[in-house]
Amino acid sequence: MADNRETVGRGQLSVVGSEIDGITVLGLHGEVDYQSVGALTRAMPEVDSADSHRVVVDMSRVTFMDSSGVNALIAAHQAMRAAHGWLRLAGVRGAVLRTVQLVGLDTLVSCHATVEDAVEDAVDE
Repeated sequence: MADNRETVGRGQLSVVGSEIDGITVLGLHGEVDYQSVGALTRAMPEVDSADSHRVVVDMSRVTFMDSSGVNALIAAHQAMRAAHGWLRLAGVRGAVLRTVQLVGLDTLVSCHATVEDAVEDAVDE
């Protein structure tokens, strides 16, 4: 997968995609805000393709996320779910975790301590 980088405004967001056991893993690094969220949305797999509809977003290196990031994750969750797949978050911490909890995203999208935990739960299903 491509390494997509958006450098705009205050920060930068890098999205690096990989695959583990047929699950798409998107590693984010930087800030997810209204100026950089496009890198995240473009990296999400299209749900009308034959590819897997299982995605883990590694947020362990995200330092800031505003409502644009929250909205993008909700839209991805809804798209994956409609395609009988799922979206999981991994490594959410600090101020980003607080944002996720305040808006209730953690009640909608499964959150895991690590990517390995998120993938392992998928294997156990």
